[in-house]
Amino acid sequence: MALGLAGPGLAQTAFQTPVPEATLVDFASGTILYEKNADGRMAPGGIVKIMTAAVVFDQIRAGKITIDTPFPISENAWRRGGGPSGGAAMFAALKSQVRVGDLLMGALVVSGNDAAIALAEGVSGTESEFVNKMNDKASELGLTGTQFRNATGFADPGQITTARDMALLARSIIKSDPELYKIFAIPNIDWNKIKQRNRNTLLDAGVGADGLHASWVRDVGFHLVGSAVQGDQRLVVVVMGAKSEKERLEEARKLLEWGFHSFQYRQLFAADAEIGRASVWGGEAGSVGLTTGAPLSLLLPRNSQDKLVAKVSYKGPLRAPVAKGTEVGRLELTRGALKVLDVPIYTTADVAVGTLWQRAVDGAGTLAGDAFRDVTAQVMAKLHK
Repeated sequence: MALGLAGPGLAQTAFQTPVPEATLVDFASGTILYEKNADGRMAPGGIVKIMTAAVVFDQIRAGKITIDTPFPISENAWRRGGGPSGGAAMFAALKSQVRVGDLLMGALVVSGNDAAIALAEGVSGTESEFVNKMNDKASELGLTGTQFRNATGFADPGQITTARDMALLARSIIKSDPELYKIFAIPNIDWNKIKQRNRNTLLDAGVGADGLHASWVRDVGFHLVGSAVQGDQRLVVVVMGAKSEKERLEEARKLLEWGFHSFQYRQLFAADAEIGRASVWGGEAGSVGLTTGAPLSLLLPRNSQDKLVAKVSYKGPLRAPVAKGTEVGRLELTRGALKVLDVPIYTTADVAVGTLWQRAVDGAGTLAGDAFRDVTAQVMAKLHK
């Protein structure tokens, strides 16, 4: 079953970009507005520092450090990442003590490798131990196509990421640490009498951008992870593998402008709405309600003839006892060939174990595959309303 959606406004046209990999995501709903090879794996370069920041932000939020905590600039950080390295650097002085807040500015505003190494060593003692935290964080966020090997983005054949994963990471940071996120938008830093501009040129592109980070990888291309706000809407954009700085900036800017002007919100389900019912075997009740647990809205193209299709899968058959609020499956929504949303679904009530007679009757119950189709049909029927 499918639901056709249309609305007032400008005609929707398909977006095309020459960059090898890209994605555009609505921050509030998680709706995927556009993607191209979003799961293709590439060497990330300096956008690794977004995860470096995420781990440090976690430490600050947990009260283990503050932005005023001083970290030393080791010879390793200075030699491999500072002035002597010839790469992007904050130019922190050897053996000096630098505040965490200043190191974050050095790493995120000008992509300073010395700052990133100092943060890693300050948090975990060694960069390799810090990388373990980065990979743990990636696993926690569900970044299935990403593997980190260092805190800087230095070339390593085992260090990879995807446009989809970078968008997920960006959304997580903006949501979890909105105040610390503001560091990404600082226009310049002046350290050791060396003034440097923010390397993310999207900030000056007139699209409301306020983060995140850009990088270049030899033989791979130019990457950018960005976010912008217009009115009350925020979008997250990722472009990877652009042929030049100009193409990287232009494609990110065009994607954002297209996203802001070509879509409109539609609320599908309220926070407490029952989207369907799943069969329960051996329980006092034969079924239990399912919900997304939060308001479910999507950004949908204006005047599009694409159809929105729902698919529900759950860990069935459900067997009593079932606790209220248990995650039992996923709701996937697709528009044409694009999977626009994939969210968990939860039970709406407790279902205790039934009597011996109820359990015996359920012994010849519905097959799991039939149950999947039943719930999907229920959701589709509610979408039609």
